[in-house]
Amino acid sequence: MQVNGFFDGIGETIGEVIRVVVAFLMGIFTNLFGAFDDFFDGLTRSLGINDSFLSIVVLVIGLLILWGGLRAFFRGSVLGGIIRTVLGLFILSWLMM
Repeated sequence: MQVNGFFDGIGETIGEVIRVVVAFLMGIFTNLFGAFDDFFDGLTRSLGINDSFLSIVVLVIGLLILWGGLRAFFRGSVLGGIIRTVLGLFILSWLMM
């Protein structure tokens, strides 16, 4: 019976460490992506929109335009605020129909 060598034990230890690190990272990223999936599922379900990538992009664009309209109001630009706010509301209402 042959006894395992010194380098065999070191290699086995390094392999175990790598396996533990990979399992740990897989657990973190699996939970993180699951949380993102649950978040977008709840968001799209509550808004009544499709959960496709295009719908999420249109939602973000509409919210950014609406935010730009509110910022224009805060700067004192009434006409720009009205135009951006109406455009943002139009995009968001179109998305939710």
